[in-house]
Amino acid sequence: MREPQVAYVGMTHLGLCSAAAAASRGFNTLGFDLDPALVGRLDAGRLPIVEPGLDELIAGNRSRLAFSSDAARLSDCQVIYVSPDVPTNEHGQSDLSGIERLLAVALSAAAANAVIVVLSQVPPGFTRNRQRDGVLLLYQVETLVFGRAVERAVSPERIIVGWDDPSRALPDALRAFLEAFECPILPMRFESAELAKISINCCLVASVSVANTLAEICERVGADWSEIAPALKLDRRIGSHAYLTPGLGIGGGNLERDLATVDELSRANGTEAGVIRSFVANSSHRKNWAIRVLHERLLADVTDVRIGVLGLAYKEDTASIKNSPSIALLRLLEPWPVQVYDPAVEATVPLPARASRTATALEAARGADALAIMTPWAEFRKLEAGTLRSAMRGRLVLDPFRVLDRRAVLAAGLDHRTLGVN
Repeated sequence: MREPQVAYVGMTHLGLCSAAAAASRGFNTLGFDLDPALVGRLDAGRLPIVEPGLDELIAGNRSRLAFSSDAARLSDCQVIYVSPDVPTNEHGQSDLSGIERLLAVALSAAAANAVIVVLSQVPPGFTRNRQRDGVLLLYQVETLVFGRAVERAVSPERIIVGWDDPSRALPDALRAFLEAFECPILPMRFESAELAKISINCCLVASVSVANTLAEICERVGADWSEIAPALKLDRRIGSHAYLTPGLGIGGGNLERDLATVDELSRANGTEAGVIRSFVANSSHRKNWAIRVLHERLLADVTDVRIGVLGLAYKEDTASIKNSPSIALLRLLEPWPVQVYDPAVEATVPLPARASRTATALEAARGADALAIMTPWAEFRKLEAGTLRSAMRGRLVLDPFRVLDRRAVLAAGLDHRTLGVN
């Protein structure tokens, strides 16, 4: 059959990265959004997100990638993905109004033989409850990871597809498109596919929670988690790709949403999900690691304190501050002057009254009694311990992700505090 034309409806992080990946696989691809101003920015090459490699991927495949706010153009596409990011509130609950609106547009504009696929993350039951006679509406699990979105969109590990009868062959146009990605395709019923993504994230959170719990014990008993983690990865029951890096709780919104969804499903169906609630409690506790260390090592004894904070994003290689430990720390540091630097988060992001932005990482450290490296940006790894020691007024360096060379920092006379070791 002729290669299908593919469309992605909703040009936020998920849709934009997915559209670029489809074009890179050789398909004529339409990126649709209701916002003409956003489409204009995309046409001009001004991307609304920070994602390593995305600018290059789009530029290199522009001949196959078009952007439009004209819904009529969707009628030319055989496969239409509904792909907006689904925002969450402070409780991890999803706002589905955006995807409902775009799904309605896709259903109205699609040709009769088109396959429509919900790509955004939705709760179990969403896709089945929106079936219509004469419409092929399926669900596909998204694999978006901020900072690695291009890699995962272009070369997915596997593709999970949900539809009403997984024993049947997938529709021809969708099958031809998915097979181009050269990875296993796993058809399953709607609810299984919708719950699969949540299950994957729950397993990830379990690994993170175990690492955080044991790393904190390491900090108290003289062990070093960086020595233990490699031994765990050599255990076949755990594996070399296990996520065992301790962190400051879970951030970004997606993992929190999945924990909230499982908790809600458990309460509604009378199942036991205490382990999920313990993951949430563990995350909240670990997110406050930095402020606890600051109080223990500095704030309890010194009144005239200035603090430097490096990083606002919840993780490196993204401008997202959703549930960022750094933003949470700044709120707790409101009584003290804070100097802040982040290479990607826009200056329009509001900060507490006594926090000010600096132009460089070193300026944020200058004159500070303590420096907290809250996002492991690659450029922070270039900071030299001796230069930091000369710039800072105090000696305390909070480096939860071990961005700096610990031996060099200690040799420079700095008090280096990191996750998983005392």
